[in-house]
Amino acid sequence: MSQKIKLYDATKCTGCRGCQLACKQWNSLPAGQTENHGSYQNPQTLNPSTWLLIRFDEIAAGDDGVKWLFRKDSCMHCSDAACVIACPSGALFHTSHGTVALDQKKCIGCKQCTIVCPFGVPQYDPGTEKVAKCDMCFSRLENNLEPACVKACPTGALQFGEAGEMREVIKDRLAALGGEGRLYGDQFVGGTHLLYILPADPRQYSGLPIRPQVPAALSTWKDILKPLALLAPGAVLAGTFFHYLTKGPKDVTEYGRKGDS
Repeated sequence: MSQKIKLYDATKCTGCRGCQLACKQWNSLPAGQTENHGSYQNPQTLNPSTWLLIRFDEIAAGDDGVKWLFRKDSCMHCSDAACVIACPSGALFHTSHGTVALDQKKCIGCKQCTIVCPFGVPQYDPGTEKVAKCDMCFSRLENNLEPACVKACPTGALQFGEAGEMREVIKDRLAALGGEGRLYGDQFVGGTHLLYILPADPRQYSGLPIRPQVPAALSTWKDILKPLALLAPGAVLAGTFFHYLTKGPKDVTEYGRKGDS
């Protein structure tokens, strides 16, 4: 089966959040109680019941005052996916479409994927003791249907199709924008199956890493510690060592002990 690409063209996005609602409806995700934080962005971050979030960044626009930068925050579906490498149970896997799906029946709640994802996508649910994330509507793809978010988008900001065809769409759109569009997602982690066309420098978008990468320590995890994590006696040890490899030791200043004698 051929590889697929979803394109999010932020130059066409109006921030209507129709995609955000469609994601919840299709995946039967519950609404959550939220608070006003002085922004139209709601909720503030991804969570176990919000797999797609339209982010609102307000930036200065010179004499025009301020302007909004919109971004669709969800799983990027990396070709070289750190979460897939780190998952000891096989719950996270690449599909024949090139996307990354999650089998929650296999998830053991170890949280390793939440540690290594450079985009901070997998969300741990303490209620189910499992993680949750966008799977690009895997069940729809298997039935030759486009993702629910793409179906719902009223402006064409979201498009979906065969990888080769979508790259031509992207090429034509970038040409039409005359240098005002920036492609994000094709230069790292093996290339992502969610690609962005952004009207501004990626550094102006909150929560968007400039050079996302797979932690180098994952090679040690994959070859040595991953099999150990499947064994109950070794799971805690493997997880602790894995956290040390990827995040390093705790800084004592975190506990206010710097300078203690």
